Amino acid sequence: MIRMSWIRSSEGATLVVTLTLLLAAAGPVGALTLTDQTDFEESRVGETVSTTVVIEDPFTDQPDEWTLRGTTELENVSWVVTVLQQGNQVNQSQYSEQTFEEPLALANNGDEVRIDLTGTTPAVESYTYDPPQSYTLWELVAITGNSESTLNTTTVHHYTNDSDDARNDIDDAVAAINESGGNAEARDTLNSSISSYNNGNFGNARDLASDAQNQAEQAQQSQQQTQMLIYAAVALVVLALVGGGIYYWRSNQGPESKLQ
Repeated sequence: MIRMSWIRSSEGATLVVTLTLLLAAAGPVGALTLTDQTDFEESRVGETVSTTVVIEDPFTDQPDEWTLRGTTELENVSWVVTVLQQGNQVNQSQYSEQTFEEPLALANNGDEVRIDLTGTTPAVESYTYDPPQSYTLWELVAITGNSESTLNTTTVHHYTNDSDDARNDIDDAVAAINESGGNAEARDTLNSSISSYNNGNFGNARDLASDAQNQAEQAQQSQQQTQMLIYAAVALVVLALVGGGIYYWRSNQGPESKLQ
Protein backbone atom coordinates (compact mmCIF):
# COMPACT_ATOMS: atom_id res chain seq x y z
CA MET A 1 0.00 0.00 0.00
CA ILE A 2 1.23 3.47 -0.86
CA ARG A 3 0.03 6.33 1.33
CA MET A 4 1.18 9.85 0.55
CA SER A 5 2.52 11.73 3.51
CA TRP A 6 0.86 14.90 4.66
CA ILE A 7 2.72 17.89 3.16
CA ARG A 8 0.86 21.17 2.73
CA SER A 9 1.54 22.93 -0.55
CA SER A 10 -0.47 25.45 -2.56
CA GLU A 11 0.74 24.00 -5.83
CA GLY A 12 1.88 20.53 -4.78
CA ALA A 13 5.14 18.96 -5.81
CA THR A 14 4.93 16.35 -8.54
CA LEU A 15 4.93 12.93 -6.99
CA VAL A 16 6.13 10.07 -9.15
CA VAL A 17 6.35 6.83 -7.25
CA THR A 18 7.67 3.67 -8.83
CA LEU A 19 6.87 0.54 -6.89
CA THR A 20 7.81 -3.04 -7.60
CA LEU A 21 5.29 -5.26 -5.90
CA LEU A 22 6.42 -8.75 -4.97
CA LEU A 23 3.22 -10.58 -4.14
CA ALA A 24 2.86 -13.96 -2.45
CA ALA A 25 3.31 -16.99 -4.69
CA ALA A 26 -0.30 -18.00 -4.00
CA GLY A 27 -1.59 -14.65 -5.26
CA PRO A 28 -2.82 -14.00 -8.80
CA VAL A 29 0.13 -11.84 -9.81
CA GLY A 30 3.82 -12.55 -9.36
CA ALA A 31 5.47 -9.15 -9.87
CA LEU A 32 4.28 -5.82 -11.17
CA THR A 33 5.87 -2.42 -11.62
CA LEU A 34 3.49 0.48 -11.06
CA THR A 35 4.24 4.14 -11.66
CA ASP A 36 1.96 6.53 -9.80
CA GLN A 37 1.99 9.90 -11.60
CA THR A 38 -0.22 11.76 -9.13
CA ASP A 39 0.88 15.41 -8.97
CA PHE A 40 -1.20 16.51 -5.96
CA GLU A 41 -1.45 15.52 -2.33
CA GLU A 42 -4.67 17.31 -1.39
CA SER A 43 -7.77 18.61 -3.16
CA ARG A 44 -10.73 20.81 -2.27
CA VAL A 45 -14.23 19.33 -2.07
CA GLY A 46 -15.93 19.75 -5.46
CA GLU A 47 -12.63 20.27 -7.29
CA THR A 48 -12.02 18.19 -10.43
CA VAL A 49 -8.77 16.21 -10.39
CA SER A 50 -7.00 13.98 -12.88
CA THR A 51 -4.27 11.42 -12.39
CA THR A 52 -2.60 8.43 -14.03
CA VAL A 53 -1.06 5.14 -13.01
CA VAL A 54 0.92 2.87 -15.34
CA ILE A 55 1.38 -0.90 -14.97
CA GLU A 56 4.46 -2.14 -16.79
CA ASP A 57 4.91 -5.72 -18.08
CA PRO A 58 1.49 -6.94 -16.86
CA PHE A 59 2.18 -10.54 -17.93
CA THR A 60 5.80 -11.06 -16.88
CA ASP A 61 5.92 -14.04 -14.49
CA GLN A 62 2.14 -13.79 -14.18
CA PRO A 63 -0.99 -15.58 -15.43
CA ASP A 64 -1.85 -15.23 -19.13
CA GLU A 65 -5.26 -13.90 -18.13
CA TRP A 66 -6.28 -11.83 -15.13
CA THR A 67 -8.68 -9.02 -14.30
CA LEU A 68 -7.76 -5.53 -13.15
CA ARG A 69 -10.27 -3.89 -10.81
CA GLY A 70 -10.11 -0.19 -10.02
CA THR A 71 -12.06 1.63 -7.31
CA THR A 72 -12.22 5.31 -6.39
CA GLU A 73 -14.18 7.57 -4.03
CA LEU A 74 -14.11 10.38 -6.57
CA GLU A 75 -17.49 11.40 -7.97
CA ASN A 76 -18.53 12.05 -11.61
CA VAL A 77 -15.89 9.52 -12.53
CA SER A 78 -14.21 8.83 -15.85
CA TRP A 79 -11.74 5.94 -16.23
CA VAL A 80 -9.78 5.31 -19.42
CA VAL A 81 -7.87 2.01 -19.46
CA THR A 82 -5.44 1.71 -22.35
CA VAL A 83 -3.37 -1.38 -23.21
CA LEU A 84 -0.17 -0.56 -25.11
CA GLN A 85 2.46 -2.56 -26.94
CA GLN A 86 5.75 -0.70 -27.42
CA GLY A 87 3.85 2.57 -27.19
CA ASN A 88 1.14 1.60 -29.68
CA GLN A 89 -2.46 1.27 -28.53
CA VAL A 90 -3.77 -2.29 -28.52
CA ASN A 91 -7.05 -1.76 -26.70
CA GLN A 92 -8.87 1.01 -24.84
CA SER A 93 -11.89 0.90 -22.54
CA GLN A 94 -13.82 3.67 -20.78
CA TYR A 95 -15.84 3.46 -17.57
CA SER A 96 -18.02 6.00 -15.75
CA GLU A 97 -18.68 4.17 -12.46
CA GLN A 98 -16.60 4.33 -9.27
CA THR A 99 -15.55 0.72 -9.82
CA PHE A 100 -14.48 -0.99 -13.05
CA GLU A 101 -13.14 -4.41 -14.01
CA GLU A 102 -10.93 -4.79 -17.07
CA PRO A 103 -10.02 -8.31 -18.34
CA LEU A 104 -6.39 -8.54 -19.43
CA ALA A 105 -4.99 -11.27 -21.67
CA LEU A 106 -1.52 -12.07 -22.92
CA ALA A 107 -3.04 -12.74 -26.34
CA ASN A 108 -3.49 -8.98 -26.73
CA ASN A 109 0.32 -8.61 -26.67
CA GLY A 110 0.22 -5.67 -24.28
CA ASP A 111 3.39 -4.70 -22.39
CA GLU A 112 1.86 -1.72 -20.55
CA VAL A 113 -1.50 -0.77 -19.05
CA ARG A 114 -2.25 2.92 -18.56
CA ILE A 115 -5.11 3.94 -16.26
CA ASP A 116 -6.27 7.57 -16.53
CA LEU A 117 -8.72 8.76 -13.89
CA THR A 118 -10.70 12.00 -13.68
CA GLY A 119 -13.34 12.88 -11.12
CA THR A 120 -14.68 15.34 -8.57
CA THR A 121 -13.32 15.46 -5.01
CA PRO A 122 -15.96 13.98 -2.68
CA ALA A 123 -17.50 15.62 0.37
CA VAL A 124 -15.88 14.97 3.76
CA GLU A 125 -17.85 12.48 5.83
CA SER A 126 -15.78 12.85 9.00
CA TYR A 127 -13.18 15.49 9.84
CA THR A 128 -9.94 14.59 11.62
CA TYR A 129 -7.09 16.96 12.31
CA ASP A 130 -4.49 14.23 12.84
CA PRO A 131 -4.26 12.31 10.64
CA PRO A 132 -5.88 14.65 8.13
CA GLN A 133 -9.15 13.31 6.69
CA SER A 134 -8.62 11.68 3.31
CA TYR A 135 -10.39 9.82 0.52
CA THR A 136 -9.31 6.92 -1.69
CA LEU A 137 -8.07 8.33 -4.96
CA TRP A 138 -7.84 4.81 -6.28
CA GLU A 139 -7.39 1.23 -5.28
CA LEU A 140 -6.12 -1.26 -7.85
CA VAL A 141 -6.70 -4.98 -7.38
CA ALA A 142 -5.54 -7.99 -9.45
CA ILE A 143 -8.08 -10.83 -9.71
CA THR A 144 -7.48 -14.39 -10.90
CA GLY A 145 -10.29 -16.83 -10.23
CA ASN A 146 -11.26 -16.45 -6.60
CA SER A 147 -7.93 -14.88 -5.61
CA GLU A 148 -7.42 -11.15 -5.19
CA SER A 149 -4.30 -9.07 -4.46
CA THR A 150 -4.25 -5.33 -3.80
CA LEU A 151 -1.69 -3.70 -6.07
CA ASN A 152 -1.87 -0.09 -4.96
CA THR A 153 -4.00 2.17 -2.77
CA THR A 154 -3.49 5.92 -2.88
CA THR A 155 -5.25 8.35 -0.52
CA VAL A 156 -5.48 12.14 -0.74
CA HIS A 157 -6.38 14.78 1.86
CA HIS A 158 -9.59 16.67 1.05
CA TYR A 159 -10.90 19.84 2.62
CA THR A 160 -13.31 22.76 2.38
CA ASN A 161 -12.33 26.42 2.56
CA ASP A 162 -13.62 26.61 6.15
CA SER A 163 -11.83 23.44 7.28
CA ASP A 164 -8.62 24.59 5.60
CA ASP A 165 -8.73 27.97 7.38
CA ALA A 166 -9.30 26.22 10.72
CA ARG A 167 -6.43 23.80 10.06
CA ASN A 168 -4.09 26.68 9.25
CA ASP A 169 -4.99 28.42 12.52
CA ILE A 170 -4.45 25.21 14.48
CA ASP A 171 -1.09 24.72 12.76
CA ASP A 172 -0.08 28.25 13.81
CA ALA A 173 -1.14 27.53 17.40
CA VAL A 174 0.86 24.29 17.43
CA ALA A 175 3.96 26.16 16.23
CA ALA A 176 3.52 28.86 18.90
CA ILE A 177 3.09 26.27 21.66
CA ASN A 178 6.20 24.40 20.55
CA GLU A 179 8.18 27.64 20.55
CA SER A 180 6.94 28.47 24.06
CA GLY A 181 8.16 25.13 25.37
CA GLY A 182 4.71 23.56 25.70
CA ASN A 183 2.57 25.76 27.92
CA ALA A 184 -0.02 23.53 29.64
CA GLU A 185 -2.90 26.03 29.48
CA ALA A 186 -2.29 26.67 25.79
CA ARG A 187 -2.17 22.93 25.09
CA ASP A 188 -5.53 22.42 26.83
CA THR A 189 -7.06 25.18 24.70
CA LEU A 190 -5.46 23.68 21.59
CA ASN A 191 -6.97 20.28 22.38
CA SER A 192 -10.39 21.93 22.64
CA SER A 193 -9.77 23.59 19.27
CA ILE A 194 -8.87 20.26 17.66
CA SER A 195 -11.98 18.68 19.19
CA SER A 196 -14.11 21.41 17.62
CA TYR A 197 -12.35 20.84 14.29
CA ASN A 198 -13.06 17.11 14.43
CA ASN A 199 -16.74 17.92 15.09
CA GLY A 200 -16.86 20.24 12.06
CA ASN A 201 -17.28 23.37 14.21
CA PHE A 202 -14.66 25.38 12.37
CA GLY A 203 -15.59 28.83 13.69
CA ASN A 204 -15.12 27.70 17.28
CA ALA A 205 -11.97 25.81 16.29
CA ARG A 206 -10.47 29.01 14.88
CA ASP A 207 -11.38 31.06 17.95
CA LEU A 208 -9.87 28.49 20.32
CA ALA A 209 -6.77 28.13 18.15
CA SER A 210 -6.28 31.90 18.31
CA ASP A 211 -6.69 31.78 22.11
CA ALA A 212 -4.17 28.95 22.34
CA GLN A 213 -1.66 30.86 20.23
CA ASN A 214 -2.09 34.01 22.37
CA GLN A 215 -1.69 32.00 25.58
CA ALA A 216 1.49 30.40 24.24
CA GLU A 217 2.94 33.72 23.11
CA GLN A 218 2.09 35.39 26.44
CA ALA A 219 3.65 32.47 28.32
CA GLN A 220 6.77 32.79 26.20
CA GLN A 221 6.96 36.54 26.87
CA SER A 222 6.50 35.91 30.59
CA GLN A 223 9.29 33.33 30.53
CA GLN A 224 11.56 35.75 28.72
CA GLN A 225 10.78 38.53 31.22
CA THR A 226 11.39 36.15 34.13
CA GLN A 227 14.72 35.12 32.63
CA MET A 228 15.73 38.76 32.19
CA LEU A 229 14.83 39.50 35.83
CA ILE A 230 16.87 36.50 36.95
CA TYR A 231 19.82 37.61 34.85
CA ALA A 232 19.50 41.15 36.26
CA ALA A 233 19.36 39.82 39.84
CA VAL A 234 22.39 37.63 39.25
CA ALA A 235 24.23 40.59 37.76
CA LEU A 236 23.39 42.72 40.84
CA VAL A 237 24.58 39.98 43.18
CA VAL A 238 27.84 39.70 41.23
CA LEU A 239 28.33 43.46 41.31
CA ALA A 240 27.58 43.53 45.06
CA LEU A 241 30.09 40.76 45.71
CA VAL A 242 32.74 42.47 43.60
CA GLY A 243 32.05 45.83 45.23
CA GLY A 244 32.11 44.30 48.71
CA GLY A 245 35.34 42.51 47.96
CA ILE A 246 36.98 45.72 46.78
CA TYR A 247 35.76 47.64 49.85
CA TYR A 248 36.99 44.92 52.16
CA TRP A 249 40.38 44.87 50.45
CA ARG A 250 40.76 48.66 50.66
CA SER A 251 39.61 48.80 54.27
CA ASN A 252 42.37 46.42 55.24
CA GLN A 253 45.09 48.44 53.54
CA GLY A 254 46.55 50.63 56.48
CA PRO A 255 49.47 53.18 56.24
CA GLU A 256 52.88 51.68 55.72
CA SER A 257 54.73 51.04 58.97
CA LYS A 258 57.52 53.50 59.75
CA LEU A 259 59.79 50.57 60.49
CA GLN A 260 59.45 49.43 56.91
